[in-house]
Amino acid sequence: MKLQLIKPKFYIQLFRELIGFIKQPKLEINDTKTVKTKVIETIGLFVIKMMATITIAIVLGLFYEPTNITDSKMAERFTPLIFVLVGGFVLPAFEEITFRLSLKFNVCYASLSITTITYYILTKAVFKTNLSLVDDSFYLRILYSIGIGVLSLIVLNFNSIKKRLNNYWNRNFRFIYYTSCILFAWLHIFNFELSILNLVLLPIITLPQLFSATIAGYTRVAFGFQYPLIIHMFTNTIFISLTFIPLD
Repeated sequence: MKLQLIKPKFYIQLFRELIGFIKQPKLEINDTKTVKTKVIETIGLFVIKMMATITIAIVLGLFYEPTNITDSKMAERFTPLIFVLVGGFVLPAFEEITFRLSLKFNVCYASLSITTITYYILTKAVFKTNLSLVDDSFYLRILYSIGIGVLSLIVLNFNSIKKRLNNYWNRNFRFIYYTSCILFAWLHIFNFELSILNLVLLPIITLPQLFSATIAGYTRVAFGFQYPLIIHMFTNTIFISLTFIPLD
């Protein structure tokens, strides 16, 4: 099984399955794969993701390369260890809960996603600050978000609401999947300066994140939530760690 990771046919088959899902997203996948197989295929998808996103980033960088101000600010605020912990573990968990956890409808999943979405909206739209910044509004943002999350848990547990949402998810999963991917990618524009040029080039600048989102969404539905979470954490940790390497 391990030898699959060095076989081109393995990656070709994985890529075909991924493209098939992207073309026709399905909430229910007939999955009889073992945990071992899921781990192997998750590693394979990680390799595909890294190759694709790096290639896209290099090609885009030949024409235009905006500065990631979020990483720069975090590097200034945090020590290297805290930077890795926040950027490599906390923020990926936050994003996966927000964009991937509720791809499969469940009242608890939806409530957790609503909690993180509320925190995001409060941070960006109301208090106009950074997600990881512990400022005067931090605990207020946390408190309000948890309150909305608990309220949503109570409301969504009403049988009539639960059934309607479950039916909606089953009928409209394709729309939900695509929306999740696009929102995940496009909201990364806040990592860059909000100039007119960056906004015009938004769909192009965020192409690496869009491709990552399609893989993460597929992995979440096909294998389980923990698999895209691990991929996301591992990817962020690698790129953050690379920033510590002196280039002089």
